[in-house]
Amino acid sequence: MQTTGAVQLRPWLEAIAAIATALNRPVSLPEVLDLVSATASNLLGYDFCAVLLVDDARTKLVITGAHGLSPRYIEQVNADHPVVLEPDGEPRAPSSRAFLTGASVQVADTVADATFLPWGGVARQQGYRSMISVPVFSAGVPVGTLNCYTRIPHDFTPGEQELLSLLADQAGVAIETARLRERQVATIADLTTANTALRRGEEVHEQFTRVALRGGGVTGVAAALAELLGTPVAVVEEPSGAHLAGDETAAGWSTPVVLGNETVAHIRITGSRRPVAVLDVRALEHAATVCALEILRSRTAREVEWRLSGEVVSDLLTGSPAGLVTAAERAARLGFDLAKPHSVIVVSAGSPRILSVARSLAGRGLVGTVGDDVVLLWPGAAADRADDLLAQLRRAGVGPETAVAVSPLCSALADYPSAYRRGRGAATVARLRGRTASVATFESLGVHGLLLQLEDVNELRRFAAETLAPVRTYDAARGTALEETLRAYVTNDLNTAATAAALFVHPNTVNLRIRKAEQLLGVSTTQVRVLAELQVALSADDVADAL
Repeated sequence: MQTTGAVQLRPWLEAIAAIATALNRPVSLPEVLDLVSATASNLLGYDFCAVLLVDDARTKLVITGAHGLSPRYIEQVNADHPVVLEPDGEPRAPSSRAFLTGASVQVADTVADATFLPWGGVARQQGYRSMISVPVFSAGVPVGTLNCYTRIPHDFTPGEQELLSLLADQAGVAIETARLRERQVATIADLTTANTALRRGEEVHEQFTRVALRGGGVTGVAAALAELLGTPVAVVEEPSGAHLAGDETAAGWSTPVVLGNETVAHIRITGSRRPVAVLDVRALEHAATVCALEILRSRTAREVEWRLSGEVVSDLLTGSPAGLVTAAERAARLGFDLAKPHSVIVVSAGSPRILSVARSLAGRGLVGTVGDDVVLLWPGAAADRADDLLAQLRRAGVGPETAVAVSPLCSALADYPSAYRRGRGAATVARLRGRTASVATFESLGVHGLLLQLEDVNELRRFAAETLAPVRTYDAARGTALEETLRAYVTNDLNTAATAAALFVHPNTVNLRIRKAEQLLGVSTTQVRVLAELQVALSADDVADAL
């Protein structure tokens, strides 16, 4: 072992220069502290040295750099026997005392020094008999110790302690430099992240702005977001759950699309994707904003289309002379060709939900309202479409008080008012007769359907008045119900019991009333011709009222 006087200046200066050079390179703190430990060992002839640093909680010292100590020993000490900075009143290890007092602490002979007894086992395991612990400061704050060990008892001279303090200062500089470098790296990382976020934000803004400017709609938003995130994206309408755009398989993480106070949709991304990054969340939020604007634009456009569609339907069905002049042209702007034959579907006794159901089903049809009726003009035959509409109305909770009827094809604009009038009549008759379980057509209504196709309503009323006059006069004079009974009797196929049940009277009462009506009319209900005339007469007023 070299003494203080034997230490030559040149090797010492070269060693200090080597440490300074290392500090200027991007090397890790443990590497520099290993170099400090090796310098102390080599220049002063110690068997091994180590630099211990305080942990973040400042409760213990851990070996961070070393020379001559086995890796297993370092690992075992750090894991199982770290140098604990005990509270006052407890025995302290030499390293603890050096750290807490800020002064060097040496043990010339670990075997002879009774104060070192608690750590004798560690000394024997590593094989040292003497040690010195020199405090290490960084920016004036104690951060660790420089510990040196010899295999034989040794008295560390003031000169050695002075040289070790110099090396401890170098260790402090290394620590401060490393921390400064860490702060610089963190700052650079933060700036890089901010710059990346800025570029990503600009990219997101530009991409969604292009979607909005070209009117890409919800589909364009979904496609742009999928490209930005590199994952499937779906936009799902609320509360219906209908798929609006994107990959239908996408599910899992989602963000709401809010319009005013209403959540109108959700943007969903696949659940198997990596955790969503902050920049991706911003992209999702931006996409939700643009998506809300696109949905608002789409809703506004759709509402305008529905209004224009309703105006065309109203002008056609009411026969407005001014409206009929431009009806075909206005329909064409909406994408409908009235030069082709159309059917008229009429929904009678409407509720507020009927119009929305009809619009959702319209697709290729024009939808509007006339009074309380909802009317759908459908290109070509519309029996199947009318059946679909009735089924959807029932699923939507619209009850049997609502009837659906369909007219024959209209080939010219002038056909629509009559077709609507007859369709409305068919729906009204079907509702009055309790036949709303299926779509009403002229064929399904029998005599009523035939009468609905007559143009002269007054002629219908005249025929009914002449045919039933004796019965009506008798009922008016005596307050009887012969016409009502006769109507129920014909409706129930001349079944006395069924007629009695319908009128809540005894069957004998029904027989007496029918005989009296036959007597007044001078006919017999057993004759087919008579029954046919009575059925027409009894149906005429219903049909006339419906028309």
